[in-house]
Amino acid sequence: MTPELPVRLVHLAATLALVGLFTAWILAGRSRCPTARAWDRQVATLMRWVLGLVVLSALAVLALRAGLATGRPGAALEPAAWWALLTGSQFGTVWLLRLGLMLLLGALVLLAEREEGAADWIALRGEGAALAAVGAGALAWAGHAAAVEPGGGWALAADALHVAAAGAWFGSLGPLALLLRRAAAPSGADARPVAVLAVRRFSALALALMTVVPLTGLYNAWVHVGGVAPLIGTTYGWLISVKVLLLAGIAALAVHNRRRLLPALSGDGPTVGRPAMTRLARFMAWEAGLALLVLVATAALGLTPPARHVSPWWPFSFRFSYETMADVPGVGLRLLVGSQVAVLGLVAAVAGALVRSARWPLVGLGALSVAGGLWVALPPLAVDAYPTTYLRSTVPYHAVSIAHGRTLYLAHCVACHGLGGRGDGPAAVGLPRPPADLTAPHTNQHTAGDLYWWLTHGIPRGGMPGFGDRLTAEDRWDLINFLRALAAGEQARALALVEPGRPWLVAPDASFAVGPTAERSLKSFREQFMVLLVLFTLPASRERLVELAEAYSVLQGLGAEVLAVPTDADPRILGRLGARPPILFPVATEGAADLVTAYALLARALTPDSLRALAAPPGHAEFLIDRQGYVRGRFLPGGGLPSWRDPRTLLDQVRSLAREAPTVPAPDEHVH
Repeated sequence: MTPELPVRLVHLAATLALVGLFTAWILAGRSRCPTARAWDRQVATLMRWVLGLVVLSALAVLALRAGLATGRPGAALEPAAWWALLTGSQFGTVWLLRLGLMLLLGALVLLAEREEGAADWIALRGEGAALAAVGAGALAWAGHAAAVEPGGGWALAADALHVAAAGAWFGSLGPLALLLRRAAAPSGADARPVAVLAVRRFSALALALMTVVPLTGLYNAWVHVGGVAPLIGTTYGWLISVKVLLLAGIAALAVHNRRRLLPALSGDGPTVGRPAMTRLARFMAWEAGLALLVLVATAALGLTPPARHVSPWWPFSFRFSYETMADVPGVGLRLLVGSQVAVLGLVAAVAGALVRSARWPLVGLGALSVAGGLWVALPPLAVDAYPTTYLRSTVPYHAVSIAHGRTLYLAHCVACHGLGGRGDGPAAVGLPRPPADLTAPHTNQHTAGDLYWWLTHGIPRGGMPGFGDRLTAEDRWDLINFLRALAAGEQARALALVEPGRPWLVAPDASFAVGPTAERSLKSFREQFMVLLVLFTLPASRERLVELAEAYSVLQGLGAEVLAVPTDADPRILGRLGARPPILFPVATEGAADLVTAYALLARALTPDSLRALAAPPGHAEFLIDRQGYVRGRFLPGGGLPSWRDPRTLLDQVRSLAREAPTVPAPDEHVH
């Protein structure tokens, strides 16, 4: 356990307790009875202690952060390091704001001793509650929500509301339990009306908070987790699950208190009311204990990388995948029938929960229907899974990686899988089962983590050896990037003119340089320009390059850049192009070899010779890449496909893409 965890826990608990103390203070109302006034003074004293704890723990967190930021533990005791952190980071700005709010709160708590009338009471408590809530909500700007992109504003708002609402709910439990204990004592009879009114108000408020806290928590989980695999297979996901279970326990206690104990408070004092107060105080203390455990999990979450940014470790030997099994006969029908049965069962269960008559038969029948529907629908969707199934690649989907993967494929895989990747290599004869066709759609239906597991450990039942002892982890990811490009090229064989609204073929990133200029990448054009990527061979492509040069100014006006890449990767290509007519668009002089190797895999057409995936690159090929990074169209001379051989057709294609609004997110730089 790092030293920061207990310090963060104390700071978070004190911050939320401050919100709850002010909330309870307001809920109890203004009373002149001695017991209630004694409780009022006790709350004010608690506020001072809690406020001091907030400030001291904030300074402790600041000190620890200064040591982490500088890499020197000793910096935690250096005022200069503190000041640098406070004035040079968003964390420091948030901490300065919150410390200022705590000073204002301290002044309000001191002024509360001098309040003279109802107006003072309302102003001091209302302003104090608002400042405490803002101070708690500001924690969002120093946490994971501040790093969310895109949609950071929504994430920050949800996190701030979540923390403030949790403070009002959890932080009120302790002081209200104290009020109930005082009122339940024989000497506290004068405060019983105050206590009953306070907990009834709290119960009404808690109904709203029990909606806000889970909903904002679910939104935060969706933002920071992003799926079932990260929830199940990461530390962050486990902590979220623990937090949800604890919150469910708190909600169950709250429901019990509202239904059983709250109505009894107004019963006969000695026999019903006072015992109910004592039991309610005890149950609220238990709720507060569970809330403290929730804060332990929350403090740990703040120090744990969000699950969305961590590779999950899958614990099961199967997973459910509709994409993988959709084409299997009978799967669609079973999924339809099973899902409808499950939905009807869910409706019956909800109806049973809402009605009094026949409640348990309806709930039981609904639960059985849900279970039966899932039993029908889910098994056909089950596919094999491995610990690395959801492992995320550490190597980007880049031309350099694909080119290196091709070299590894020729050295280790071609004997069984063949030059075309179709499982027809000479060493395939005599294997227990035929090698996989790596160009088939199923290759892209398996996760990158599945491929990584097979490359590492092999497939014994198919006679495939493992390469974990021969290839480094980076080599295996390079090979996976090549296999992804190989399968994508097979699926793209019929791609020609732009299909509106259907981006699906990811354009591998690539680095290049033009003459003495600095190195650039295809990814650097995203969001700004479309790219017409041209693989060319001299002298055969000379006439086509001249046509593109004549249309270049119009292409630029439409938001498209042209990048020409020689298939022979000649660094002296600019001299070979000649001066007349001038070729003004960029021509790659560095990085061409890897770029050509990668995009040659995507340049296969419907002709028989295109089946040889590892054949020589085409003499000429053009790829139209949209602003998000997807290949949307191709021109392959002699490929037997519709084309933009006429420059006017090319301009029409570019215009159609320029008018198109994004329909899918930009592709991730790593394969999944």
